[in-house]
Parts: sequence; structure tokens; C-alpha cells
Amino acid sequence: MNFDELPLCDAVLDAVYAMNFDEVTPIQEKTIPLLLQKRDIIACAQTGTGKTAAFILPLLHNLQTTPHSSDKINALIMAPTRELAQQIDQQMEGFSYFTPFSSVAVYGGNDGAGWEVQKRGLTMGAEVVIATPGRLLSHINLYEIDFSDVQYFILDEADRMLDMGFFDDIMLIAKKLPKDRQTILFSATMPPKIRTLAKTLLNNPAEVKIAVSRPPESIKQSCYICHENQKAAIIRNLFTHQEPNKVLVFSGSKLKVKEIAKTFKTMGLKADAMHSDLEQADRDRVMHEFRNNRVNILVATDIVSRGIDIDDITMVINFDVPREVEDYVHRIGRTARAKAEGMSITLVSEKEMYKFKKIEKFLGKSIEKTPIPPDLGNAPTYNPKEYQDTRPHRNFGRKPTNNSYKKTTNNSQGSKKILVKKKNVE
Repeated sequence: MNFDELPLCDAVLDAVYAMNFDEVTPIQEKTIPLLLQKRDIIACAQTGTGKTAAFILPLLHNLQTTPHSSDKINALIMAPTRELAQQIDQQMEGFSYFTPFSSVAVYGGNDGAGWEVQKRGLTMGAEVVIATPGRLLSHINLYEIDFSDVQYFILDEADRMLDMGFFDDIMLIAKKLPKDRQTILFSATMPPKIRTLAKTLLNNPAEVKIAVSRPPESIKQSCYICHENQKAAIIRNLFTHQEPNKVLVFSGSKLKVKEIAKTFKTMGLKADAMHSDLEQADRDRVMHEFRNNRVNILVATDIVSRGIDIDDITMVINFDVPREVEDYVHRIGRTARAKAEGMSITLVSEKEMYKFKKIEKFLGKSIEKTPIPPDLGNAPTYNPKEYQDTRPHRNFGRKPTNNSYKKTTNNSQGSKKILVKKKNVE
């Protein structure tokens, strides 16, 4: 299906084609008609499926075709991180190019001037506000903001927001909005807490679910079965005879990201870290260095990585096996973009074998096991049944306790620039 087959107004379609979008993705095909009817929706789709356009395009159409106050906030879009808020803001700028709407992105990590820009947008009534929960609450706690005309409330990557502990913040913000509104919730997964949030915020929602797609064949997937203390040495060995080029390394926590990047630097590798403790200026600097090949290896958490949008990443390394299949697909999908080829390597320790087996089961195949270099010592035998996860549910961002794993055998093998529209489409 092409975009012109959807009942979108000309101003929105003109922007879609100016940005070289032609075919509608499955999530867009299923959600846009429902959103144009102003239905509440809970949608489950992984990152990279076109979900941002799935809610921005009908939002702009509805604003364009329905009377609304141009000097008040009409739509509030919530995102878990500043990187995702920036990414949504950029797409909003492009898709709204032929419309008169103003928007402001509200997130932390910027200077006093950035705060003032956000304050002006919130008090003067930018029609669309894109915000992280914590930063928006900081503004709400300091002065009055008029939310009385908000008709659209959109939660993007709601599961990530809950993982980060934003449930109470979201509820506080939602209470300030009119009850008569359209509420849209997008999430990559559907754990029980998401269902609870949806029941609280949404009114008779339609449910849309797009199955997680398998990674493209253009990504060559492999893994090393190893002990935890062998992982850094494996990566050093990988780049002994070839210099890394646009390599993205994922780890599950910001503390570990810092440690890994520091270890790589002591090995003589041109590495840097991307994590939530960095100020925005430092994040921008790291990304600039990575894009311009002065940093060859970027170590990042899953949450921060969602703002990394680079087409020529050659390799993705999972230093830790991700908790969920969706995270694995999202991580390695950062390579092999724009019809290029790419590689993914996952380092699998004993206690991660059960998670890796779940990934292989989803893929429907066994991922190639590369032997570790002989000089690094013996590796454990790949035996996922030797370890099992005894946690009953996904734990929302909390670290597992030491007794979370049970060994089952005795086998020892083991800005938006407020009210100023850019004149180019990014």
C-alpha cells in the first residue's frame, strides 16, 4: 500500500513524498485509519517499523482538518529519553513542513537557554509538545501550564518508560489532561504493567499487534560461548589485525557501559561511551566523533541507543545477551541498513545461555558458534539447560538478585526551535 491510498490531507501527503516515503509499513497500515477515526489505540510494534510516522501523520491530519486553538497545547507526545524525543521532533519538523503547526521538544541535559525555549513553548502554547516525563514535570512544578485543550495524548515506547520508573510521573501528567481526549500507547512488548497502564489511561481501545520480524539475511549473525571475564579479550582479539569501523557495542547497564569503554581505551581502541549520565553537549560530542570516525567503537545502553540513527554501522556486538528477543532484533538491526551488509556478534556467558537459546528459538535456527582464540583459555560448553531463569516475570529494570539463577545439574562444564520552522526537510 502507498501513502496516497490513505485518507490523509494534501499538506501531510506532500511532506511524506518530500521526505521520500512511498510504501506504508504494516504498523502504519493498521493504525493510521483507526487514528484518523480518533480511536484510542494500544499498539505493539518493535522499534524500526515506522511507528513514529504511524502516530505523527494522523495527528497532523486531525489538527489540519479539525478546529483547534492555535495558541494552546493540542497534543502531548511522551518519550522515555531525550534521544527519542529529539528523533520524534525531527520527524515532526519534516512531516509538518507544509502545515502551520508549531512544536517544542522538552527534555533535560541542555543549558538555561534551552530551558527558556521550552518554557516559552509550554506557556505560549506550541500546538505539539514532545517531552520526557521528568523534564515536563520539572516545568509543571515551577509554573502553571494550560493543558485544557489537549486532544491527543501519545505514549511512545511505553514499556521503556515503565522500565525507567516513570509510571507515577505518567499518571501525574495524565491527571492534568482533559478526560475527553484520544490516547495512543505504543510499546515494543506487552508485559502486565503495560496492560495496567492501558486500562487506566485508554478508553475502549483498539489493539494492534505487529509480530516481531526476524533480522534480515544481510546480517551475518555469530556468537562466542565464553566466560564473562573473557569477553573484553575476545573483542581485543577481533581487532588485532583490523581496525574497527563504526562498531556499536551494547550492554545492559550504564555502569557496565562505562567500565567496558574504559577497558577498551586501555587496550588502545578508539572507544567512547553513550549513557544517560552524560550531559547533552557531551552526547552530541560523542556522536559527532563517532560519525566522523574519530571514535571507532561506541558502547551504549539499549535505552540511549534509540536515539542513534546512523546508516553505515558495520558491526553490532552484544557484550551482554539482551533480556528480550525484541531487544536483540532491535540491537542488531542497527547494522545492514540501506541495503548494506553487516555483522552481529553476541558474547554468551554461562548464565546467559538460557536467554540466548530463546533468541535462537525465535529465529528458528542455530546461530554460528565461533571458537574463542586458544590463548584465552577454555570456554564453557553451550548447554542452555544447565541454567534456567527462575524469575516469574520480566523485572522492570531491577537487577536480578544473586539467587535469581538456579543451576540444574552438577556438570562442571560450565530544539525544536520554538515557533520557528526549519526551511529544509531532514
